[in-house]
Amino acid sequence: MTPSSALATVLVDELVRGGVRDVVLAPGSRSAPMAYALLDADRAGRLRLHVRVDERSAGFLALGLARGSGRPVPVVTTSGTAVANLHPAVLEAHHAGVPLLVLSADRPHELRGTGANQTTQQPGLFGGAVRWSADLPAPDAVPADGDGRMPSWRTAACRALAAATGLLGEDPGPVHLDVAFRDPLAPDTAEGAGLPEHLAGRPGGAPWTEVLARLPETHRPSGVGSSVEHVERTLVVVGDLPAVVGQEAVAWAASRGYPAVAEPFAGPTARAGALPHGPLLLTATDWVDAHLPERVVVVGRVTLARPVAALLRRPGVRVEVVTGATTWPDPSHVTERVHPWAALTGDLAADRAPADRSDWARAWDEAGERLAEAVAAQGFAWPSGLAVAATLHDALPADGVLVIGSSNPVRDLDLSTRGRRGDPHVGVRVHANRGLAGIDGLLSTAAGVALGLGRPTHALLGDLTFLHDANGLLLGPGEPRPDLTVVVVNDDGGGIFTTLEHGAPERAASFERVFGTPTGTDIGALCRAHGVTHVLVDTAEALAAQVGRVPEGLRVVEVRVDRGTHRQAHADLRALAARTLTDPA
Repeated sequence: MTPSSALATVLVDELVRGGVRDVVLAPGSRSAPMAYALLDADRAGRLRLHVRVDERSAGFLALGLARGSGRPVPVVTTSGTAVANLHPAVLEAHHAGVPLLVLSADRPHELRGTGANQTTQQPGLFGGAVRWSADLPAPDAVPADGDGRMPSWRTAACRALAAATGLLGEDPGPVHLDVAFRDPLAPDTAEGAGLPEHLAGRPGGAPWTEVLARLPETHRPSGVGSSVEHVERTLVVVGDLPAVVGQEAVAWAASRGYPAVAEPFAGPTARAGALPHGPLLLTATDWVDAHLPERVVVVGRVTLARPVAALLRRPGVRVEVVTGATTWPDPSHVTERVHPWAALTGDLAADRAPADRSDWARAWDEAGERLAEAVAAQGFAWPSGLAVAATLHDALPADGVLVIGSSNPVRDLDLSTRGRRGDPHVGVRVHANRGLAGIDGLLSTAAGVALGLGRPTHALLGDLTFLHDANGLLLGPGEPRPDLTVVVVNDDGGGIFTTLEHGAPERAASFERVFGTPTGTDIGALCRAHGVTHVLVDTAEALAAQVGRVPEGLRVVEVRVDRGTHRQAHADLRALAARTLTDPA
């Protein structure tokens, strides 16, 4: 066994012992020892290997796999610029709390700073975006029995997994393990896939170091309270959270008699229990002025709706935050009090009877229902982004999985749909990259979610988001294939900007080139080049029929929309909200 093979095989073995089940590999020369070790583990059925030729797509595929499975997922690259291409996925994982493990292959340490080919300073490349990092030097010999290097390799893998999953007292998130290898990079042709006895891990497949629970926090931010006092005129806002946490947040609001506004990512139960069209309701500023909450309790990161952010900045509204992390979201610097998550879950565990709804809370409930009826009665003109989002949402199965793109698609979904009524535990599970809310890698993220969950999945993306990760369509013939139907709203450019200040009529002269950015790309031809099924639909009924089919393999459904309609469609929806909540019931 070569020294590089020994190091790679030990690392892969320990990662599997620590719970890793999926690994994404972007092949290269310096990472060859990891590639051989991963392929051996895949053939033995110990993990599932995914190979991608584009490092950025590989990073976001790993991100999606981690989101979908709830497990840490490594992404392996060769040295040099390959590592830098993971930075967008690392940043997303950092802000979204996703356990992504970067395993970057490196040249031997003595080559750094010498001008050696494909050699740069890889340790520290991701700065403060990683929870933990380590720099493993290249071994020049296979460790002998009793050599302390082998345990250090295994503990490095254990520490990386513990840090990524939040077991070291920090929030879950990305970690970086930079691993140097020296020639020979290929294994001996005569060596087997196993490890020599003295390099094997703990008996029974146990990890080298077992972290049983989250270690106690060594500090707590000042101002953290142990309970949330009752304030009658309280509105609860639920942002980007794991579904079970969003469900608990809305259940807590109901137990206190508080109305709640939930973003689509808070989970189907949270969405169903919150005010229908809550962010749209907040655009009716005259009605909100007359029913202003005394306090807003924010649970999770609020990343989507400008009306929610505007409410938090209103003078006279007290803002409190509930967090399960060591930090809390407060971009406007208005939070007066921060509570630990136990302050909410403790109330739920007490099995207290739900509080009576106050007249103020009932007014919010009634306003939400009136607005929902008005939106349903008016409907949405076809074709438009709002109509596509509503049609897709209604056509999804009761327990569907939806990956939603940034920019217009997620806003159209938020404005045009409400939580599904009926069984409060059934609903569309929505995933999105809201850590930085970028358009990077979303096609690969969606594929990763589908593969990580092992369930048919749908995605709703804009054309620029889709094109930005076109390499996500690259699937080798032997790769696991996601059951994923991608609906692309093709408005030929940056439709989101038409709804913002840049799209105002008086700015038309400067809009098209630097904000509209049309591409004229033939999406069907692009899909055919990759051997991916493409369907162009031009009616709501045709879209519903395509979405109603159970995803099998990778398919793309394209809907063409006039970008010039977005601004007026959103204005009409806000006008409907203002009119509905101004007129007497």
